[in-house]
Amino acid sequence: MKNRVLLVLGLFWALGAMAQDTEKEKISMVLDGWHLAAANADFEAYFGKMTNDAVFIGTDATENWQNNEFKAFSKPYFDGGKTWSFTSVQRNIYINKTKDFAWFDELLDTQMKICRGSGVLKKENGQWKIAHYVLSIAVPNENVGELIQIKEKSDDELLLALKKKQ
Repeated sequence: MKNRVLLVLGLFWALGAMAQDTEKEKISMVLDGWHLAAANADFEAYFGKMTNDAVFIGTDATENWQNNEFKAFSKPYFDGGKTWSFTSVQRNIYINKTKDFAWFDELLDTQMKICRGSGVLKKENGQWKIAHYVLSIAVPNENVGELIQIKEKSDDELLLALKKKQ
């Protein structure tokens, strides 16, 4: 009897682990499809994978795009067929216990060389949607000093402007 109980518990554990893997696969497919839609300049497919209230944080300090603003900014690039091409080369996905919220990080092969993407997805009507995405350019630690020198003037100007708004 004890062996049967252990067998049943083991089966439930295995099914739970498989369900988690299936959700991670679904999320990975959404993210890969999202990146592919951008590479193919498919505006509808790209924004169709995002929530209506999604946020996209770009590499520039001023890029904190609410979904409608990001659509307006991106539309000419999509219409002209000149968008961006990101391919995930490493990805970690995490899912909450109720399987309706997930977060991830990924390393990307891009025209800017290696970048990092991270974000949040949530389930809407049974479908995973990107709610928040952050893109950053990966900088080797030994090059940070050079980068600081390159961006020092523009960062100082932006910091002054931001502090004046407070």
